[in-house]
Amino acid sequence: MAKKSLEEKIEVTKSVLKENLNTVRAGRANPALLDKVMVSYYGTMTPLKSLSNITTPDPRTLMVTPFDAGSINDIVHALNEANLGINPSSDGKVIRLAIPQLTEERRKELMKQVKKFGEDAKVAVRNIRRDENEDFKKQEKANEITEDELKSSLDSVQKKVDKAVKDIDAIIEEKNKEVMAV
Repeated sequence: MAKKSLEEKIEVTKSVLKENLNTVRAGRANPALLDKVMVSYYGTMTPLKSLSNITTPDPRTLMVTPFDAGSINDIVHALNEANLGINPSSDGKVIRLAIPQLTEERRKELMKQVKKFGEDAKVAVRNIRRDENEDFKKQEKANEITEDELKSSLDSVQKKVDKAVKDIDAIIEEKNKEVMAV
């Protein structure tokens, strides 16, 4: 039972990391950039993707087509407030976001942000390991498992954590390549 929850917790950590990395602008138009943008729609904060269709007509442009044309000004306001570093332009029917070319300095800042997301994920995995190990040690103290079973369980947890850390490093490396690609 505990082993399954360990893998589930690690998978959740990796998926949260991937979601966070999707919000990092890598110089290429990606609808996931707008995933966390919230729009005040009739007084209710609503995710942008619930109010519009977001497409990429070309590699440097995001196009937001609202389902309700009356919400364009609210969406433009929310995009400006989201602090994406992109100025939205509206023609009354659609909103276009031109993704600017990244400067070398901005790329380095983004790599730091990516590295921080990776470190946060590794800390989360290590916390999961600590909790699992404490559970096994409690079981051994209560004579539910033997000392050999404890050692084997701790080794198993460590192997899974090592693999998760390698996976996280690979995810981070991939995102860094994407950020540095011109």
